[in-house]
Amino acid sequence: MAEAKAALSKLASGATVELHFDERRSDRYDHVLAQVYVVRGATKVWVEGALITQGLARVYSLADTRACVPELLARAGEARAGWRGIWHSWAYRVQDAGDAQRLGRLTYTYQLVEGTVHAVREGRKWIYVDFAEDWHRDFTIAIARKDLAAFETARLDLERLAGKRARVRGFIEWWNGPMIKATHPEQIEVLAPASRQGDRPQKKRPDAGSGPP
Repeated sequence: MAEAKAALSKLASGATVELHFDERRSDRYDHVLAQVYVVRGATKVWVEGALITQGLARVYSLADTRACVPELLARAGEARAGWRGIWHSWAYRVQDAGDAQRLGRLTYTYQLVEGTVHAVREGRKWIYVDFAEDWHRDFTIAIARKDLAAFETARLDLERLAGKRARVRGFIEWWNGPMIKATHPEQIEVLAPASRQGDRPQKKRPDAGSGPP
């Protein structure tokens, strides 16, 4: 979006840049993965944190680039509650886990999805967090058993999610209905029972147009 580009240009143009790396330094396309700081004299500004605070970006992380995620999520929550930047736009709203039809139209896009967990099922290789009774068609979070150690370390008890409100972030895929794979605990937020945590009240508007693979 133009506003985000303008903010980034204002932050970084003419400044010295520092890159702070996590466990992983590049992705499969050889893109550099780093937290960026711009330095002007004695002033140092965290670029990702600044953009998230202004509501000009969403939090995205990988299983081995998670060090800054808790702070970024806190900033994103404040920006969302204040309707800053993209959070004022209908296009970036938090999606309803109960609207499987709409989520199906959002396949291959990065989304935040929120709802009340119906049940948690266990398969041989996957744990399934279902948001409705008909898991063949409705929204599900899928967690591979090989990734469970990270959730246990973070004390996120998946079995106790049933009946709780939760928000998940990630790319929507389609397997027996819309699904997001969660590879690390920072993708899932457990919410207060009666709160949408800053999501815009829903309005009636026309919408645009074995295991997970």
